[in-house]
Formats: sequence, C-alpha cells, structure tokens
Amino acid sequence: MATSSSPRLLSSFLGDRLLSASARPLLRVAAPGSRRVAYQATRTLCNLVDVLFNRGQSDKPGDNPRRLRPGKVSPRLSVPKHIQRPPYVNARQRPGLSNGPEIHDERGIERMRASGKLAAQVLKFAGTLVKPGITTDEIDKAVHQMIVDNGAYPSPLGYCGFPKSVCTSVNECICHGIPDSRPLEDGDIINIDVTVYLNVTRECLDKAISICAPGVEIKQIGRTIQNHADKFKFGVVRQFVGHGVGQVFHAEPVVLHFRNSEWGRMTLNQTFTIEPMLTVGSINPVIWSDDWTAVTEDGSLSAQFEHTILITEDGAEILTQC
Repeated sequence: MATSSSPRLLSSFLGDRLLSASARPLLRVAAPGSRRVAYQATRTLCNLVDVLFNRGQSDKPGDNPRRLRPGKVSPRLSVPKHIQRPPYVNARQRPGLSNGPEIHDERGIERMRASGKLAAQVLKFAGTLVKPGITTDEIDKAVHQMIVDNGAYPSPLGYCGFPKSVCTSVNECICHGIPDSRPLEDGDIINIDVTVYLNVTRECLDKAISICAPGVEIKQIGRTIQNHADKFKFGVVRQFVGHGVGQVFHAEPVVLHFRNSEWGRMTLNQTFTIEPMLTVGSINPVIWSDDWTAVTEDGSLSAQFEHTILITEDGAEILTQC
C-alpha cells in the first residue's frame, strides 16, 4: 500500500564509476512504425495529452487501469568481484550527506569526466531498448551488464537497500522507480531519454546550468527552474533534491529546484547534480511500500532530467553527456 511521504528532502540518483556521475533524460514509448506528433511545450497541449492519457480516470486511483502498479521484482544482479564497490554497499547504516562540497584536483576532475562520459553512453544505450512490450527489468539487466562490462559499479545497486542497477520511472512515477515485470505500453513515458511535451523539464535544467559559475549563489538554480516552470504552469517537486557527487555518492551542497533562501555559493572545481522534477498536476509524492518508488498523488504525469556538472573558470561543464 502506498503511503504519503513525509516532508523531507531526498536525493535522486543514477549512474556511477569509481567516482559517481548522474544523468537522467526522458523518453516516450512508441510502437514501431507509428507516427507521433511532437507536442510543443505549452500548457494547452500538455493538458490535452494528460486528458488523453488519463481518460476514463475516476477520483479513485484503483479505478484507473492506466495508473501505475507494482510489478514483480527479480532477484538482485551480481557484480564481478574485481570491480570496486562503493563504501555504502552492504553497509548496515544509511549513509548521510558528506560534509563539505566535492572539490577536485586535476586527477579527480579527469575521473569525474570519465564517469560522466560512461553514464551518458549507458543512458544512450538504454534509450535504444525502450519499446512497447519490454519490461523495465529487462532494461535494468541490459544496463547493468553494460556498466560492469566497462569495469564500473552501478551506483543505485545496494544503496540503502535499493535492489536494482538503474531507476526506471514510468508515467506518474516521479523518481526512484524500481525496475520490475511490468511491460512498457505504447504511449508510456519513462525517465530515460527525451521527446514530446514535457521537454519544459529539459529547458529548466539547461537554463539552470547556464547560470552556474564560481561565486554564484546555489539558490539561483532553484529560482531559475521555478521561474521557467511557472511560465507553463508546471509544478516543481520539492521533496527531491540535487547534491554534491564525486568520491561519495551524496555530498554537499543540497541543490533545491524551487525558489529558496538557502545559503552557499558555487566553488571552482566543484561537482554536483541538478535534477529538476516537474509535474502537470500535484507536486506531492506518494511513496510505495518498497520505500523507493515515488509517484504523483493524483496520478498526473511527471518528468525529470538530470546532469552532473563541474564548475569551471568559464561557468559549468556538463560531465554527463556524450
């Protein structure tokens, strides 16, 4: 049974090498040979698509056949013994947020670039797998294999008990969706690659990255995202945040994606994620009983994009793109 989430700030994650790098684009599932019209990012068209997607929906979540439901989760995949494990794997205690920002020397920056490049390549490959009929569990297995074949460890696997190597968030799932036996259907959206009407989320991310530079207040990221989302009357999810990333999975700063008054400025050679999550309806998440999968409480569609960036003298370098 799903329960309403408490008002806490949570980080979202994906992708790793010996240093972690995160990225998450969005993709629309379409049957082979179908011709889909790319919707412009306007509220009118978004409403139209949401109505078509949720047509026949009643006020009772259980009465809507298109509402997401948990599938069967397969056993945890193994990782070759020669691949280095992050320190949190199999740890009994939940890892906290590391104190201080992730500032790197030249060697550390190169390692971050390498991990970011691999994360981008893995996501590009994952996008090629998305089609009606494939299960998110099958996507997870293929992605897992590509990661370990490159000598890397899939960061989500074993983090605070997360059972899979990638998050697959379908339709109203905001983030942290656990891959399972549910086959993707024609018209589903899944947070892997990007197309169609929810690309306002990508624009929010791009605009936020564009203002990043040494000395810039971190709160300007949230202001930039919120201002752009407001133009199209999208909601910005507040409970999930970006974060510092590098030698540890989660570090300072905490990056809020909405207007806020938090303190802190960006520092040269610092790395962190920006990962806005937008909805066409309620911004309030409901957490499934697996303690991970977060869906919108009203079943409205949600989308997310994410990149890991490096603060440079000239602004920001995106590490998680090919």
